[in-house]
Amino acid sequence: MEPITIYYNPNCSKSRATLALLEENDVSPEIIYYLDTPPDKQQLIALLKKLNLSLRDILRKGEPDYVDLGLDDETLSEEIIFDLVSKHPLLIQRPIVVQGDKAILARPPEAVLALLQD
Repeated sequence: MEPITIYYNPNCSKSRATLALLEENDVSPEIIYYLDTPPDKQQLIALLKKLNLSLRDILRKGEPDYVDLGLDDETLSEEIIFDLVSKHPLLIQRPIVVQGDKAILARPPEAVLALLQD
């Protein structure tokens, strides 16, 4: 099995539940504390490709920063959004779990089980 990586926030119940599910299935993922080491633009682009999602698809619209930074403005360029997200990683939905060229947004946490079945 290819190594698994989790973009993890220990303060997030979904992140903790996803990590627990991985461990219950004998998977010891590489843990990236993405709030401490936010993904840069190139890493985000690679993640989005693996997720098959757009940048706006992984934004946490309920975060105060979402409105405060003007991300609710649909005319904002993707370049600006990438810049804001890399400076404010709390805006990224979590957890994101990556294995090889596939990734999932583990919401709900049980979604991670699909990666383990491949």
